[in-house]
Amino acid sequence: MTAGIDVEAPVLERLSLLDRFLPVWIGVAMVIGLLLGRLIPDLNDWLDTVKIGTVSLPIAIGLLAMMYPVLAKVRYSKVGEIAADRKLMVTSLVLNWIIGPALMFALAWILLPDLPEYRTGLIVIGLARCIAMVLIWNDLACGDREAAAVLVAINSVFQIVAYSILGYFYLQLLPEWLGLDTATLDVTMWEIAKIVLVFLGIPLAGGYLTRRWGEQARGVEWYETRFLPRLGPWALYGLLFTIVILFALQGETITDRPLDVARIAIPLLIYFSLMWGVSFALGLWLRLSYEKNTTVAFTAASNNFELAIAVAIGVFGVTSGEALAGVVGPLIEVPVLVGLVYVALWARTRFYRNGRRPLKSSSVGSLE
Repeated sequence: MTAGIDVEAPVLERLSLLDRFLPVWIGVAMVIGLLLGRLIPDLNDWLDTVKIGTVSLPIAIGLLAMMYPVLAKVRYSKVGEIAADRKLMVTSLVLNWIIGPALMFALAWILLPDLPEYRTGLIVIGLARCIAMVLIWNDLACGDREAAAVLVAINSVFQIVAYSILGYFYLQLLPEWLGLDTATLDVTMWEIAKIVLVFLGIPLAGGYLTRRWGEQARGVEWYETRFLPRLGPWALYGLLFTIVILFALQGETITDRPLDVARIAIPLLIYFSLMWGVSFALGLWLRLSYEKNTTVAFTAASNNFELAIAVAIGVFGVTSGEALAGVVGPLIEVPVLVGLVYVALWARTRFYRNGRRPLKSSSVGSLE
């Protein structure tokens, strides 16, 4: 996804070898992680003790390596224009903060009525809107980088302010109204803010400063055509490293409790697929460009597993069912969202003229 690509060429043909076979590399990374977790018993304990707060330091390194190259690609001069797009902003906010949590709540109660710990863990995941991996999925699917950066920043602010309130609503207030079992989520705004500052603040500052330095020191053309192509692959290297570490940390749990993992995985599979599909269809109806529609769909379908795992461990304990659900979340999200990248690239040729404008006209409504 470098500057100057031929938008008329088939999208999959323009992907690099690393991008095109990403599902294969992810599968290999999963197997390597499982083997490492099984063959080196002390590795799990070591990885789990080196932490930033409640998040494993190796995972933190992998996530920062993922996000920095993507944020260095963002054209920050366009951020104001993107933020002024009311249709984009309203659509994303509704999908992320109304539809997403409500859908996960419904799926958790419908599919896990007999497993309260896993059910609570899923609801915790549903409340944590994505601020990290979504940048990777969006970039692979040729979405709008500037829009992704704006939506991620907005999600971050909303998470700090609204996460605890939504946790109270979906775990205590709403179940009580419906005559269901309740749970308690005791997490402070500062605890959430720390996660956001580390996993968004650091790479965002690095990406912004890198672009400013590169453009001022060497010019825009050098930065776009020489520097970014060299930096770009490191985002996927970071993703693969993170997957290896995740599976190494949880390999024993995954292999020892496969039925529990399967029960947790089913609502997650439905959630990711439904959220992406509904979001993309809504974007077509609203006549969003392909780039913006893809960004909205992936932002809505992704979740902030760093925050979900940290909250589950901090509130319910590292050995709790809630923590296991939090860990299973990214293990399911990664392959599903990679698959949806390919669905998005197919939809670009099927539903958009020249890969950009929707083929059929429709009424947009009053959000213009």
